[in-house]
Amino acid sequence: MTKEKFTADQLITTIIGGIEEVKGKEITILDLREIEKTVCDYFIVCEGTSNTQVNAIVSSIQKQVSKSLKDKPWHIEGSENAEWVLMDYVNVVVHVFQKHIREYYDIESLWGDAKTTVIETNY
Repeated sequence: MTKEKFTADQLITTIIGGIEEVKGKEITILDLREIEKTVCDYFIVCEGTSNTQVNAIVSSIQKQVSKSLKDKPWHIEGSENAEWVLMDYVNVVVHVFQKHIREYYDIESLWGDAKTTVIETNY
């Protein structure tokens, strides 16, 4: 197994930059490292106001990570309807929701034991 060329913190910072670039809302980081048997170390959750904005957020994240870290997601799911897009960067999984879908699934509550960080945005 090869060593990552960048840290999880660098990846998270770059992903958040991609979300902010297109004014994604309600950005939350869930640190899952203290929870047993999780599939990754971090979830980043955010929302867009429409299918168009959800797709723009996903595209912006991909561009920022590719440009800054020369990496791409291992897997992306949900782009077709753009209500909940999951981007899997292995140790960091990004969930881009539309507001009503985020409220319905409420994954922050499902992972209530996780250390949560809310990112303040100024737009």
